[in-house]
Amino acid sequence: MHQHSLHAHARHLGWSRDTEPALRVAPDDRVELDCAEASGGQITRDSDVEAVHRLAPERANPLSGPIAVDGAEPGDALVVTVEDLAPRGWGWTANIPGFGLLADEFPDAHLIVSRHDARNIDFPAGARLPLRPFIGTIGVAPAEPGTHPVIPPYRTGGNMDCRDLIAGSKLWLPVAVPEALLSLGDTHLAQGDGEVCGTAIEAPMGVAISVALHKGAAPETPVLEIPAGPLRRETGAGFLVTTGIGPDLMACARDAVRRLIDRLCAEQGLSAVDAYCLISVAADLHISEIVDAPNWMVSAYLPRAVLG
Repeated sequence: MHQHSLHAHARHLGWSRDTEPALRVAPDDRVELDCAEASGGQITRDSDVEAVHRLAPERANPLSGPIAVDGAEPGDALVVTVEDLAPRGWGWTANIPGFGLLADEFPDAHLIVSRHDARNIDFPAGARLPLRPFIGTIGVAPAEPGTHPVIPPYRTGGNMDCRDLIAGSKLWLPVAVPEALLSLGDTHLAQGDGEVCGTAIEAPMGVAISVALHKGAAPETPVLEIPAGPLRRETGAGFLVTTGIGPDLMACARDAVRRLIDRLCAEQGLSAVDAYCLISVAADLHISEIVDAPNWMVSAYLPRAVLG
């Protein structure tokens, strides 16, 4: 096993089989990376809401990489183990006009800058959250020609925003091009399942990974192995849960989030946009029922332990 480092200059802004590798490694090697937060430096720990107005979407979600893996071929599985995640002390959450589950209802820009210590995040919108860093975007280059946007996920990975891709996790990715061309970024301090306002707590982070190769074992889509230990948030203080019920899962999700916003405004005295952002980073959307036609149910779970 060899140790490698990939520094801040080795970043790119799209998935492509033609991007020149920034680093070449062998299976079982370890790589340390310096990952940018999702704005790529457009938002800093000292920014105000004007930075959200000035955001250039084409600079969003810069990726560290690509990393070429010796011997990787289409049909193989590249297994990435997250060895360590080292946040840098701060992160941001924003309501970006035109983006998010309730974008039509929250048209104005909003920015929340958080600080954290070794265990907890001080989230200015009325909450203190457990620090739970993870990688939001990670994947390998697709086989299709051209440059593909960073924002959506693909069968080869990408912007999956799976909040359980924490230290100790293993991610199996289907190799689609020679040498795999692995990239990652969009690191987060915390997030709720659904990331409903469009952002988590976006944060710069040091990341250490190792890679392994399983010949001919490519999964159809990414597979995640999560380490032993608590999967979900502590439940000592219980949960506040709201629901959406109807024949359309997207409409149900919107209804569940709207109703949780209303409860937080009434119970905690939050503004609607602060409640929306808090739900994005601390509440989980669950499909509670999808078999009792014609109506399904989506539930939004907020742990009361995070509330001030």
